[in-house]
Amino acid sequence: MKTNSGKLDQIVAAARRDAEKREQGYRERALKIYPWVCGRCARTFTHANLRELTVHHRDHNHDNNPPDGSNWELLCLYCHDNEHMRELEAAGQNGSAQKHAGATHNPFADLKSLLKSPPR
Repeated sequence: MKTNSGKLDQIVAAARRDAEKREQGYRERALKIYPWVCGRCARTFTHANLRELTVHHRDHNHDNNPPDGSNWELLCLYCHDNEHMRELEAAGQNGSAQKHAGATHNPFADLKSLLKSPPR
């Protein structure tokens, strides 16, 4: 099967443009609505470091952008990454990922008898 790389490049470029346009729209609105403070660590931002403040979608749906901003919270880069890692970890534990069995070894199981025996 032969692919047309020019057509594929156009599709990818259009998708990127649309995502950037969508992101700029809700980012600009969120920055007007909310104070420039990370919602988790309370770090404050100025024009000099505003690029490090991101918009997090609470329901993780980037297309859900209500005009009142109720699905957004401003998070610094670090807290935003942490939020998404927690989401991935939670999905792995509750989803189809491997379930880890709890520990089976009890190091204190025979402690009472060990305390009663004379020292070696």
